[in-house]
Amino acid sequence: MRHKHNNDISLLLCLSLLTLLPLLAKCDEHQKPYIVYFGGHSGDKTPAQILETHHSYLTSVKETEEEAKASLIYSYKHSINGFAASLTPEQASQLNELDEVVSVIESRPRKYKPHTTRSWEFAGLNEAATYNPQVSNRFDTEKSFMAEDLLHKAGYGKDVIVGILDSGIWPEARSFSDEGLEPIPKTWKGICQTGQDFSSSHCNKKIIGARYYLKGFERHFGPLNATSDYRSARDKDGHGTHVASIAAGRQVQNASAFGGFARGTASGGAPLARLAVYKVCWPTPGQEKTMGNTCGQEDMLAAMDDAIADGVHVISISIGSDDLLSHMEDGISIGAFHALERNVVVACSAGNSGPTPATLSNAAPWIMTVGASSVDRAFLGRLVLGNGKMITGQTVTPYTLPERLPLIYAADAALPWVPKNETDQCLPNSLSPEKVKGKIVLCIRGTTFRVLKGMEVKRAGGAGFILGNSAEFGDAVYLEPHVLPTTALGYNDTNEVINYIKSNKDNATASLAEPETVFGNGPAPFMAGFTSRGPNVIHPSILKPDITAPGLNILAAWSEASPPSKVSEDHRVVSYNFDSGTSMSCPHVAGLAALIKAIHPTWSSAAIRSAIMTTASVKNKKGEAITDQSGDKATPFEFGSGHFRPSRAADPGLVYDASYGDYLLYLCSYGLRNADKRFECPEVLPPTYDLNYPSVSVPKLNGSATVRRTVTNVGGAGKAAYFFGGKPPPGLTVEARPSVLYFSRVGEKKSFELRVTVRNRTAAEGNFRGGYGFGWYAWRDDYHVVRSPIAVSLG
Repeated sequence: MRHKHNNDISLLLCLSLLTLLPLLAKCDEHQKPYIVYFGGHSGDKTPAQILETHHSYLTSVKETEEEAKASLIYSYKHSINGFAASLTPEQASQLNELDEVVSVIESRPRKYKPHTTRSWEFAGLNEAATYNPQVSNRFDTEKSFMAEDLLHKAGYGKDVIVGILDSGIWPEARSFSDEGLEPIPKTWKGICQTGQDFSSSHCNKKIIGARYYLKGFERHFGPLNATSDYRSARDKDGHGTHVASIAAGRQVQNASAFGGFARGTASGGAPLARLAVYKVCWPTPGQEKTMGNTCGQEDMLAAMDDAIADGVHVISISIGSDDLLSHMEDGISIGAFHALERNVVVACSAGNSGPTPATLSNAAPWIMTVGASSVDRAFLGRLVLGNGKMITGQTVTPYTLPERLPLIYAADAALPWVPKNETDQCLPNSLSPEKVKGKIVLCIRGTTFRVLKGMEVKRAGGAGFILGNSAEFGDAVYLEPHVLPTTALGYNDTNEVINYIKSNKDNATASLAEPETVFGNGPAPFMAGFTSRGPNVIHPSILKPDITAPGLNILAAWSEASPPSKVSEDHRVVSYNFDSGTSMSCPHVAGLAALIKAIHPTWSSAAIRSAIMTTASVKNKKGEAITDQSGDKATPFEFGSGHFRPSRAADPGLVYDASYGDYLLYLCSYGLRNADKRFECPEVLPPTYDLNYPSVSVPKLNGSATVRRTVTNVGGAGKAAYFFGGKPPPGLTVEARPSVLYFSRVGEKKSFELRVTVRNRTAAEGNFRGGYGFGWYAWRDDYHVVRSPIAVSLG
């Protein structure tokens, strides 16, 4: 250990004057969990030796060896070299001064926000058809040749292991049955960790592994409240069960929610893939009533270290942070970087902070970052106003109000104590029973849980409930298990109802018709308003998100210990539930990655990501451009390369591959030269936008820039010719050199240069959105279209 300096007098006093108990207590009060990260392991030490080394580092800043051992939270000793420990800021600073330390990270708990009967069928996989491995080797019904071909070739993902980092799993769910499954893959090295209400029998040939991680959480918050969650891998929240079933749930017939809504065959993308569950998220103290969860960085890093060693092939992480963290300050990014070295695909949610720009999380180039979009199924809840006007909202509440009743705006029924800017929110105990009783009440989305708004209307004696969107949410509506006859409206329809109420004063009336399920509804997919978006402020040379997938109103398995609304006042129990968020879109992509991994087991994680990205579509089902929450044309900062197309992704023609060394070179150009001690950065570094990525982002372009890329021929035919084409951002030109790529065999690589030039700066500035212009380029042969988005800002 080589120190640059060590002269912190306050720390020495704190550690040496042991007789001064108040001072010692003060030191303890300032201890926080930190992650000390050294990079990767050299492979020449046993786990016991690694642990001893980590203890020695702690002993160097602690008073005694016992104190050092007591402070240790985790020793990361598989792929990741580092440890988590309770340290004072001064001790953390001392360790950060060591040459061998890559980074020291103060571990702040990361909170996730809710960040599938129809979704896979909408995406091109025929999940309505069932597969019986004991009867035949094909679908019982044939609806989509390409989907059948993909699933058949992939064996439905039977030998692929998908790791889920989340809130655990409800093992009794029908989606996790192991009936008819083959033995557990011999490559599996993990365990089934027992705990509260979770025994070894809860693992099977479907859920082949389960672990839980509490040490970091309890260092932050103290012992887990025994009534708030299970001290095991069992899921009390519902979120983990939901995402696991989306990625790899079995095909379950007659799945539905709330008395029959969305009835059909529920399935994950890779229905025969195996699941390994890593519970890292726990109820946030003080937020148990609204099921708010926290996921500690040190716990997630320990889970990823174990998952890589256990032998997972794909990791799905529907967790993110509102904090914008750089490469080596983010536990998920560090873990995913080591997963990359072991060729493990990592898919992460982009976040739910839209429509504000530059809000996405999980932005590292070795992570597949997923935005959220809609499917084409709607559950129509028609509102009929007293003037005869019919407005179509959406609902999954099995109640109706066919007779006309008085209609009132919540802002006109709020009690005097309610702040003026919240009178329309239907906050708990905010409505006047005298004004609300027997009426239908219009409440606006925003403050507090949506289901709680309906509960407040019910408490005040209301007969029905309309949930209206404000401008920030546009026309995307959430399906919720409300407790009254309800419909949810987009922004424009909400305004129409408000105007009707205002123009009719005390005479406004309305009725709510019986819900109706329709398919092919509207211009789908469209981007969900909540989906976080670019530009990528951490890595401006990497366009993010990478892809979009269904994340709005997704039906999947649920924990029977969690009410469908996730509100403690709700005592209903369901097996399947709707949820929305990039949390739901992420496991869709993880499930597809599992299928591609099954078909192409030797492909790198970069090649799999490239295949998914370059085969995506930027058109909706009507053949028009994908739109955003306001109906305007969406951009790559919302959908990345486009909406994923599973049936195309297994045969992309060309892939943009990248090795672990390529990412280390990227980090050198980024300014991080010590990510791996075995790699020496060259003296001349390429620009960061030269990382061999399936998309192109050129920030602060002045004049022109040359972007270098290499593609690998993975098409079925050895000989192929690909021709360049595309559409440059406004006011720019994009040229490829060469403009034709000739291949003579599968596996052959060809390099090319893209010359991006400002042709008309005035035209560019006048047509750029938010400072960026967007375009695309593609390589085409007779069958494949290998498409990549382009984003450029001007310097």
